[in-house]
Amino acid sequence: MDDDTTTSTSTRSKTRKRNMNSNSNNNNKRLKANEEKRDDEKDEEEEECGDVEVWDSLSRSFKQVQTVLDKNRELIRRANENHQSRISDNIASNVSLISEINGNISKVVSIYSDLSLNFAGMVGQRSRRRTNNNSNGRVESSLS
Repeated sequence: MDDDTTTSTSTRSKTRKRNMNSNSNNNNKRLKANEEKRDDEKDEEEEECGDVEVWDSLSRSFKQVQTVLDKNRELIRRANENHQSRISDNIASNVSLISEINGNISKVVSIYSDLSLNFAGMVGQRSRRRTNNNSNGRVESSLS
């Protein structure tokens, strides 16, 4: 009976070790999964911050453009009134109004050009950040 007790104790001991190893492996897998989830959440937060920056930049540029376009609308309204009045001094003042309108159109073109460059730069920077992100064992590459 001593041999049976020893065998039984030995079997229980091996089973306990296997269970402990299995639990340890499961815990390690859970910890790794949680860590990866936190890393993904952190990446998403960084992307959202980047999104906010991009949207703020777009919004500022569009507000600038709208302000200039509103000013042009008023200048065009005044030029039309001057033209309809057929008074020579009013018609003569249209030259300066039209000149200001042309200058404002150049401002709009410049704002859109800057917007395009800034937006392309932000998108490129975000793309490089994603590509260079080496989390989760992904291979790092560069777009340079």
